[in-house]
Amino acid sequence: MKLIKFGNLLVIGLTLSVATLGCKHRPQNVTPLPGQRAGTVGDAGQGGLIGNGPGTGGEGASATPQGNPGEWANAARDEQKFQADTVHFDYDSSVVKSSEQSKVADVADYLKGNPASGLEIQGHCDERGTDEYNRALGERRALALREELIGLGVGGERIMTVSFGRSRPIDTGHSEAAHARNRRGMFVLLTK
Repeated sequence: MKLIKFGNLLVIGLTLSVATLGCKHRPQNVTPLPGQRAGTVGDAGQGGLIGNGPGTGGEGASATPQGNPGEWANAARDEQKFQADTVHFDYDSSVVKSSEQSKVADVADYLKGNPASGLEIQGHCDERGTDEYNRALGERRALALREELIGLGVGGERIMTVSFGRSRPIDTGHSEAAHARNRRGMFVLLTK
């Protein structure tokens, strides 16, 4: 009798252990933040600024000290120059889709032809998820675009990144089409 009770308790304990430890969801195709292991989803980044601190881009933003922010602090900002080159992302992803590569290449070509110009990359998300998660995802999106530009020959010291998470939607709707428009990376031209 005691053996049967012990066996039942053992089965229940093993079942609970497997259910709690063995079924964790791991996001795939996530660009790691500097200083993190690949495949982990963390906070807004090591050393990142959250809130209204200097260089964060305003309320709800998270900035990563990428590039040389001090050099570009007083630069003129042109938010319209690369508006047509806004890159859109899949849900819960920071992977730059092949269909968006030509937009990144257009921005890289302009920057290579204008060496006195810099760039701010803004990462944005849709309304789903927590503020913290969306700031981290927006940051991963901005960093993924930064890496693409560096791979195309643009100096990393000319590229700043900032994440707005879900705080600056361009479409306030709640449909999948609105969400798709809000999952984006935007380029702001900086000129000294």
